[in-house]
Amino acid sequence: MATGRLGIEETLGALNAALGPGGPVWFKETRARHLRARDFLAPQRALQARFRDGEVPECVFHAVAGLQGPGVAPVLRCARTSAGLELQLQRSAVFERVLGAVADYAAPAAPAAPGSRVLLHCPSLRAAPSALRLSQLRAVLVADHLARALHAHGVSVRLVPAVRDRHMSTFLQQLRVDWPVASERAATEALRSRTLAELNPAGDREALPPGVLGNVYLKELVEERGRTAGYDPNLENCLVTEDLLSVLAELQAAVLHWPEVGSLDLAAGGAPDADGCVVVHVVSCEEEFQQQKLDLLWRKLDDQAPLSQKHLVCGPVKVAGVPGTLTAPEYYKYRHAQVCNASALKHSRDLAQDPAWTETFRVLSVATIKFEMLSTAPQSQLLLTLAGSSVSTKGTKSGIFVMYNCARLATLFEGYKHSMEQGLYPTFPPVSSLDFSLLHDEVSAPPVTGTCRRCGLALSKAFYPQGEWLLLFNSVLPFPDLLSQTAALDHTAPGLHITARTEMVCKLLVQLSMDFSSYYNRVHILGEPRPHLFGQMFARLQLLRAVCEVLHTGLAMLGLPPLSHI
Repeated sequence: MATGRLGIEETLGALNAALGPGGPVWFKETRARHLRARDFLAPQRALQARFRDGEVPECVFHAVAGLQGPGVAPVLRCARTSAGLELQLQRSAVFERVLGAVADYAAPAAPAAPGSRVLLHCPSLRAAPSALRLSQLRAVLVADHLARALHAHGVSVRLVPAVRDRHMSTFLQQLRVDWPVASERAATEALRSRTLAELNPAGDREALPPGVLGNVYLKELVEERGRTAGYDPNLENCLVTEDLLSVLAELQAAVLHWPEVGSLDLAAGGAPDADGCVVVHVVSCEEEFQQQKLDLLWRKLDDQAPLSQKHLVCGPVKVAGVPGTLTAPEYYKYRHAQVCNASALKHSRDLAQDPAWTETFRVLSVATIKFEMLSTAPQSQLLLTLAGSSVSTKGTKSGIFVMYNCARLATLFEGYKHSMEQGLYPTFPPVSSLDFSLLHDEVSAPPVTGTCRRCGLALSKAFYPQGEWLLLFNSVLPFPDLLSQTAALDHTAPGLHITARTEMVCKLLVQLSMDFSSYYNRVHILGEPRPHLFGQMFARLQLLRAVCEVLHTGLAMLGLPPLSHI
């Protein structure tokens, strides 16, 4: 049997290469109604642009139909249709390959290059938690999620600033944000000396307030780097304070004194230099101007400042129907109260004071917040709706919905274990012995006769997607590529700003939960304890094991534990 991880990206790459020179043409289908007949499509219009009259040469057609290669999913058939070239995979073989190596599909597709180092700087964490704006909270959550994704990808990550405010540290723990703490400030003597040499000669320094050293001229640095770099053209001077020097000193120390030097593949074999480190400033839109000043000041005062500094600017957060400004702690308390109210409605009693439920409510509150904050691309504006006194597990876009389906899976496997202990089901057989051809793609409803009242057309037998292929093809199989894309930072691109796709994990978990919920409501997984039904039951359970792995890995990227009950 063929081995090795199958990949969507590898398959698409091979399909496009089979068509010959030119841009990508093929795309992966995601909708259930299209997946009944095909898995990939090369649209007719794109083929017409590539080949004369849209006629695909016979040699190309046979190359696509017989596609093979590392990571390429096995092809069942390729057909010419009015829509274009349609390709369907050998689904039983794909099920067997994927579900026989579930752990391979809960890890990034390709690890980072040895020695990759990223310093994530989130200035919002220097604010007091009581004054933390929602846009700053968004930047904190994006930085935390990005750090987890980079770690999973094999990148060595350093987080700055280390939090000194104990109230902020407590709030971050409440939010399940993993961030370092510190008790002392970094030494600033060397930077202070360089600053005094760079100060503008104009002005009376003696008249400056305590803690202010003076102004440093930055205009020439902006002009030197060019307006196309993305710096604000209004940047001219920077008022240097002791606090600002402390910030620079911490960044400087973080870059030069990397804690994991022993594990890095460094060409020189010694301490890591600044040029080998990428610095990403994750800032709210309100902090962008000040961070650009800090960026330029670091370059001016420190000859060893990293050459690669990028700014990931998070868009504004608007709250519908709430007058005034809502702080991050107020937002958390509001969501926590809604979770408690929803639970009281569901269980017909108040469980907020029940110690057995306290941690569950905290996790659900944080899940609600993180899915709201991270399901939108970080660069885009985010609109929050806080209406209503409670949240629901039935809202399919929410973090609670994802956690609810995670608990349903836990209950399912606990049910199997309990039944097995009672002797109703046998122990789980070796995965290599499972027959995945028993995972059917669709079931048909009973034939319907007559005509439609609206259009007058004859009614025919309806087909509904069974869901197994939807779960595997749309969530389990693409998950390694998605993890790699979440950690991808194009720091070599020109310009000051960088983008990140931190919304991808949340979106996949929501879609996976919707597909699983539909499947779970329609299919009785743990059937009657009859030997001739066990084969299909075990094949389905192995598929749901893979779904569990994806869910748990995705939740871990958000700092959320799986729940066994809600």
